[in-house]
Amino acid sequence: MIKIFKPVGILDRIQAKKLHLEVDNAIKAGSKIALIDMQAVTLIDSSALGELVVLLKAIRTKDGKLCFCSVGQQPKMVFELTGMEKVFHIFSDQEAFHQHQIAINPEHHLLR
Repeated sequence: MIKIFKPVGILDRIQAKKLHLEVDNAIKAGSKIALIDMQAVTLIDSSALGELVVLLKAIRTKDGKLCFCSVGQQPKMVFELTGMEKVFHIFSDQEAFHQHQIAINPEHHLLR
């Protein structure tokens, strides 16, 4: 099961902790993949990035997967400067994410 999250505006420590809690609750409820659609995120700060790394580690311990899509210019630059674009699963948009999921799991289209 996939759960999509759409944070808005500035992703700072407070917003990232809130997102972490929401994703953690979804994973506990049975979701295996959390997709964070960053289309409406205008800025991400270093404390939020740290929280996303903590979230990634937490999801991995529960055999889940954390993915991102529609990453804007400033967040993309932060991911690249920190090397996190090599750690996070990042897709150009939700459609690219879903196409990837169908490629690795043909039944994925039934989950949409």
